[in-house]
Amino acid sequence: MKILFIGESWHIHMIHSKGFDSFTSSKYEEGADYLLSCLRQGNIDVDYMPAHIVQTRFPQTAEALACYDAIVISDIGSNTFLLQNRTFYNMDIIPNALQLIADYVAEGGGLLMIGGYLSFTGIEAKANYKNTVLAEVLPVDMLDVDDRVELPQGCKAVNTAVEHVITQPFSEWPPLLGYNKLIAKENSQVLAEINGDPLLVMGTYHKGKVCCFASDCSPHWGSPQFLQWEHYATFWCNVLHTIKK
Repeated sequence: MKILFIGESWHIHMIHSKGFDSFTSSKYEEGADYLLSCLRQGNIDVDYMPAHIVQTRFPQTAEALACYDAIVISDIGSNTFLLQNRTFYNMDIIPNALQLIADYVAEGGGLLMIGGYLSFTGIEAKANYKNTVLAEVLPVDMLDVDDRVELPQGCKAVNTAVEHVITQPFSEWPPLLGYNKLIAKENSQVLAEINGDPLLVMGTYHKGKVCCFASDCSPHWGSPQFLQWEHYATFWCNVLHTIKK
């Protein structure tokens, strides 16, 4: 099994203020190292594409995506796909990357969107997938406004489909610290809920299978208890094996 994992990276630019003086520093971080390690240990071949690479190297044809059994989009907004460098700086006409993903799923590819500040609608509605072609592909309806639900007190999800291959191995979730508020579409299947809202939702789009996980795979919504959970690796591997083409 081979997947394309997109997102979970960022640059941090800091201002250090010391009285009258200040200086800046920058660093680059990736948030999915542990998850990707778990997937690879589970015999899943992973091509990882950090957020900034999407703007210059995202495949330009559906054929180039066809080698993957599933695509994962995690904490990366729609603008990164739609405003690639060639279009934003050179005004070149290029294929719509999100349309390529939609076409890929329609032909049988799997798609998983993982929650975060720049997933679904996202912080200040900046992820903005509601106004893209993926709104039709995903098995959930997204809000028009900032969809984050912050739970600093922690909240445990509850399985709603206990016999499903993904949720059957465990009966209790570790606490999560937040999620994107979603509305499950009529023909979707909600496998787990958190705080009364969908957490894990399965659906189909033409020939392909699609899954949404409304919380994060890494900090900060992904609590230490979640990352240390004995079922963490098995959970993600089972999700991907369920949606793969």
